Amino acid sequence: MQLSVIIVNYNVKYFLEHCLLSVLYASKNVKAEIFVVDNLSQDGSVEMVKEKFSWVKLIANKENVGFAKANNQAVELSTGKYILYLNPDTIVPEDCFEKCIAYMDAHEKVGALGCRLIDGKGIFLPESKRGFPTAQAAFFKISGLSSIFKKSKFFNQYHVGFLSEHETNEVDVLVGCFMFCRKTAIDKVGSFDVDYFMYGEDIDLSYKIKQGGFTNVYFPETTVIHYKGESTKKGSLNYVKMFYQAMIIFAKKHFKSSQKGLFVMLIQLAIYLRALLAFVTRIFSLVKLPLIDAGILLSSLVMMKMLWIKNIKVDTHYSNALLAAFFGTYILIWLTAIFVNGGYDKPYKPTRVMRGMLIGGLITLVIYGLLPEAFRFSRGITVLGALFGTLFILGIRKVMQLLGVKSVEPDNLSQQKVLIVGTAEEEAEIKNLLDKAFIEKKIIGTVSPFYEKENNQLGIFPFTKQVCELYKVTEIIFAQQHLSFQKIIDTIQSCGPLLDYKIHSMGTDSIIGSNSKNTAGDLYSTEIVYTISTPANKRNKRIVDILVSIVLILLAPFLIWFVQHKGSYLLNMLLVLEGDKTFVGYDDKQFPALKPHLLDVFPSIEKFTIPDDNKEHLNWLYAKNYDAWQDVQLIWEKWRLI
Repeated sequence: MQLSVIIVNYNVKYFLEHCLLSVLYASKNVKAEIFVVDNLSQDGSVEMVKEKFSWVKLIANKENVGFAKANNQAVELSTGKYILYLNPDTIVPEDCFEKCIAYMDAHEKVGALGCRLIDGKGIFLPESKRGFPTAQAAFFKISGLSSIFKKSKFFNQYHVGFLSEHETNEVDVLVGCFMFCRKTAIDKVGSFDVDYFMYGEDIDLSYKIKQGGFTNVYFPETTVIHYKGESTKKGSLNYVKMFYQAMIIFAKKHFKSSQKGLFVMLIQLAIYLRALLAFVTRIFSLVKLPLIDAGILLSSLVMMKMLWIKNIKVDTHYSNALLAAFFGTYILIWLTAIFVNGGYDKPYKPTRVMRGMLIGGLITLVIYGLLPEAFRFSRGITVLGALFGTLFILGIRKVMQLLGVKSVEPDNLSQQKVLIVGTAEEEAEIKNLLDKAFIEKKIIGTVSPFYEKENNQLGIFPFTKQVCELYKVTEIIFAQQHLSFQKIIDTIQSCGPLLDYKIHSMGTDSIIGSNSKNTAGDLYSTEIVYTISTPANKRNKRIVDILVSIVLILLAPFLIWFVQHKGSYLLNMLLVLEGDKTFVGYDDKQFPALKPHLLDVFPSIEKFTIPDDNKEHLNWLYAKNYDAWQDVQLIWEKWRLI
């Protein structure tokens, strides 16, 4: 046995499927065994492997044992001369294994080999080659100096930016998503250290391999796609904490006492600083647009007041207290209406802002009409302030778009131009998959995967880049049947990072890709789209919970005598208000998860016990076609059961 490939999977079924296909093709001329260790995935990964890849040696864990321990389970069973630790969100080219084996056979002192990694847009991933995280290297990375001086041997020791990405070099650390190791080296120094649940174990293993008398080599003669962010969310605070905690474990295990204290202090400081930065960044991202809108609306109201007094009601005077009260109240109402109508959702749609301002304006006029004459503020200033404020908001949004501000990126579906690289049969399958997944794509045509094209095709594969430039294509979907993964990888790098790329393998139910190295990959699949999971409906459901819980708390002195669970009534209302519970929901785990619920989704019918099959179907309908008004109706009907 030449090679044992070990893939640890957690809830990335469709990426795993494409990864295994690429591994299958890369193993064509290699005697290899493939292990998949699943850490209790809930997305059907185990069933998919059993059904489509029966030749894979599957280990289905009953709990998530972590990355290191899961890999070690397969290492104990492996029989290959070499071991490849491989992530499930990777695509390997067809000649990858042969090239790695040839190099390792020719260099007996090499204990581990790492390849050149790119993300889903073809951008080189600097973690392909790294130095050990010494106190100095860690400080420069944490402080950001390594990012500023990327090519500096002094400042960028962590990602060894002074070494070319296209040259083979000995390095200190290889990345765990692709580590091609000599089995004798692993037998001597051990596999991954289980003290690391996730992150840091690749640094630890690289260190042990060097301590064992072997070398680690960065080998760019083969390039692998790594759809970063699938198994983990790289930008999350949890990632930052786990990653730097792994650095602390590494320091305590391997550093001298003189270095250990400084390193641990730096890392702990980094955790707190990054946590604070992540919190501030998150808060700022949430309030940035509302604050800008509040400033615009306030300016509009002040300007209208000045024009109103100067040109229409010359002798009118408004006290500062009155202006503060009315302006503050109106702006709060308008911003809330914009929020409820999705004006701050992505992608940005100006119609949502206009609808929110219209509804907010109507609410302010109703409030005006209900107030006593002595407390009424000028309708003219209010209406004109809202009108011009809306126009100013839309104008500022347009300027922000021109400046490339991502929070106001428009819905570009109408501007997208998608090119399919494949045959007519492959084009039909991709279009059918997109239709089933309710994904709208503006497909401009196809490029033949061969050196000849049919009459209705736009060009042939060697000229894919030129066709993209000619038609101003924004996304390419590669049909992987007549094209090798190697050709797809080469084309992605040739066309450059300005385009988006997706891959579909014939016979699969998904199209995979990734538009950023720091975020979860993009996935188009035929799985049912549940509207209850959309940002707008999550927000609407939460708004219903908040408003209804407030009303039921205020009415508690009257309603508590009529509800079924008097002792827990107020507690449940507070839990709903805090977000720990929801009024309406289900317990069925096959649908999107919800908070614990007080009321079931199906109605109460006198003298009829609803069968379980019908309950399951009603839960499915609720998740599939969620409407916040349905929650209101069910609460109105069943509030006594709370």
